[in-house]
Amino acid sequence: MLRLELLPSGIALLAAGLVTIAPAQAADWYTGAATPKPADDWIVSLDASTTVTSTNSVFANVGGTVAIDGSLRQSGARIKVDAMAGTYEYKAASGAKIQADQIEGSAMLGYEWIWREAKLAGYIGLSLRNTGLSANDPDNQVVGTSYGLKTAVDFYARPTEKTMVSAYGSITTNDKAYFTRFRAGYRIGEGVYLGPEIAFLGNDFYNQWRAGIHLTGLALGPVQTSISGGYLYDRDQKGGAYGTIDVRAQF
Repeated sequence: MLRLELLPSGIALLAAGLVTIAPAQAADWYTGAATPKPADDWIVSLDASTTVTSTNSVFANVGGTVAIDGSLRQSGARIKVDAMAGTYEYKAASGAKIQADQIEGSAMLGYEWIWREAKLAGYIGLSLRNTGLSANDPDNQVVGTSYGLKTAVDFYARPTEKTMVSAYGSITTNDKAYFTRFRAGYRIGEGVYLGPEIAFLGNDFYNQWRAGIHLTGLALGPVQTSISGGYLYDRDQKGGAYGTIDVRAQF
């Protein structure tokens, strides 16, 4: 199926237990564009996210980004590692409901450019994925273990003092799995943004799009949180709803 927040899938609500959501004065979400904090020369960023849908899928992702030289607040080389696990459900051509369990891991090298109000990063590396089905489905070729090449791009900017935009996209040669998410927001509080988001995800067997709203920038100390939700539509189960929580900590 998919990835991250690609392909709906299921391990427990990993990210939800990591944070108590509370407004605070904090750096913006996804920042190289954070308000300057001279004492915070972060070199590691840890990210976790969980997505749950009304179409019986749960998906959790954990990742880390490390600045190889210098800090994450400066342009430079990066190492990015991600791990995902989850479960999803779909209806086979025979009418039977199939449950799929999926795990995936990736390791990439990249470079991040940091400007005063924006950042852009690009990565390339290897990915490993395994998908198992609760029953044999001859129409689903996205099963078993596969290795592939993965690339990803991450962008964030504050076009004005009151607005933000972000975009993330990844694609792997493993079953041509892809995930993209676009966000825009208007500042409603100190470092807190509200606005629309849209996402597209899929692979050789499946595709889905999502449209909703996000609230980004809620924080407690070094932990930053984003919550979002809305409507989804996929090839198999048609319409539904989704909810996502993203958590980030830098040190």
